[in-house]
Amino acid sequence: MSKIAIIGSGIAGLFSAIKLANSNHEVVIITKQRIKDSSTNWAQGGIAGILDKTNSNGKSAHIADTLQSGDGLCDETVVREVIEHAADCINELVNIGVQFERDHEGGFKLAKEGGHSERRILHAKDATGREIERALSDSAKQHQNITLMKNTLAVDLIQREHGDPSKGVCGVWCYDQSTKQVVTLAADAVIIATGGVGQLWAKTTNPSVATGDGIAMAFRCGAAVKDMAFIQFHPTALSIEDGRPFLITEALRGEGGVILDEIGINSWRAECKQRLTSNLPPPNPEKYSFTRKFSDLGSMATRDIVARAIDENLKQTGNKQAYLITSHLDKAMLQTSFPNIQAHLDKYGLSLGLDDLPISPAAHYIVGGLDVDKYGRPRTAMKDGIIPHLYAIGEVACTGMHGANRLASNSLLEAVVFADKAANHIVSNPPNSISHQLPQWRADGLAALNEHAPIVNDLTMLKDTMSSEVGIVRNNLRLNRALRRIKLLDKEIDIIWKSSTPSRDIVELRNLILVANLVIEDAINRTENRGLHYNTDLV
Repeated sequence: MSKIAIIGSGIAGLFSAIKLANSNHEVVIITKQRIKDSSTNWAQGGIAGILDKTNSNGKSAHIADTLQSGDGLCDETVVREVIEHAADCINELVNIGVQFERDHEGGFKLAKEGGHSERRILHAKDATGREIERALSDSAKQHQNITLMKNTLAVDLIQREHGDPSKGVCGVWCYDQSTKQVVTLAADAVIIATGGVGQLWAKTTNPSVATGDGIAMAFRCGAAVKDMAFIQFHPTALSIEDGRPFLITEALRGEGGVILDEIGINSWRAECKQRLTSNLPPPNPEKYSFTRKFSDLGSMATRDIVARAIDENLKQTGNKQAYLITSHLDKAMLQTSFPNIQAHLDKYGLSLGLDDLPISPAAHYIVGGLDVDKYGRPRTAMKDGIIPHLYAIGEVACTGMHGANRLASNSLLEAVVFADKAANHIVSNPPNSISHQLPQWRADGLAALNEHAPIVNDLTMLKDTMSSEVGIVRNNLRLNRALRRIKLLDKEIDIIWKSSTPSRDIVELRNLILVANLVIEDAINRTENRGLHYNTDLV
């Protein structure tokens, strides 16, 4: 029986853990906070997939929409494999206990989101991620072959032969936040499922744990990264003064919600009033949406297009937000279908189907990440092979599925399919067991950091720099300025890192700075605008 360490407790980590445990492997899940503190738990929209394996037209349409959204940079082979495997993996989720919403006839109630040509998204109202996380975590907690290490932060991977990625990994150094000690965890194989990097930006829909730890750890271990410039900003995050950005699912636009600015709202309402006196039905507010200047699909265009449209509109008008309009839709239907959103809006006295919802884009998803093969194994930085005994799945990995821009609700699908692939590969190819004693973490002569103000100030500078210089629309001047600032921060954190014992703040900041550097360098080196990367100097 092999021992497998899984870093992260989202859909990818938990699904692979359950499959490996069912195959009699010993599994240890390392999670930074609680098992539910993952991006999966925050996902509202759903999981896209065609459940009828004989529905070739449906699968072909899903493939076409994914390729279209990816703007020519998807790996079509990967796209086809993931969509072909959708039915099997989604049915496994159902068997584990995930309760997707069903219609009156017992079939799955499917939603439609931006970039999708038809309804194909399974959901649990507007809290799909929470429902998936509930079912998977319940199953994992009950499994005798799974051990959960809560409040534990993975610090670095342990190589089988230091400095040689080709020899693979054999464990993880972990920071126990309760004891404030670094412990050595031996493992025959390691799966990285740490999620995204949203905490690089001041406004993000991501949880606090999304600090790029997995990308940074694997990169330091010799892994290659790919497409790091492709950062997806969700176009419709609730924009309330002093409020954390709250994602408003794309499914709300799929039901007819429309994005307008103040001019569009006034023009639409003026026509509504005029039509009312003539006993004519109100017009579709979409005709007044500024997003139509960017795509004929308007509010239902892909996220890169809609986010860029809102960003440009805000800069041109000087406004702080645009608006999501739902007052032309059935209020009861909306509040029944989106109870999680309505519960959040209640805090601010807002109602679906009645009020104009203030929105602005927020950092949401990294499309790039660790460059992996078809089993989720990270390639080496020299591109000459893979790192044995190491896997990366979920948002942390760049599989080729999303290309230059992720299609809505494809992320949970990709995560579960590659979790399945990685687990099956480990079962079919059991890793060699560790035969030597692992090195302990060295902290001789180091003291705990007493003054935390520099860490706080550096993190603030990092977020401000990424928000102002490396956002939705970029240019070379801003990117190079950001790179100089990040290089300076890197030197500062290196001094602190080498002189202090680890803490969560230090580990996360170190990882964020490294990932920021990778994002900026990839953005600077790109010679064309594709998908989520838009540089005005390349227009």
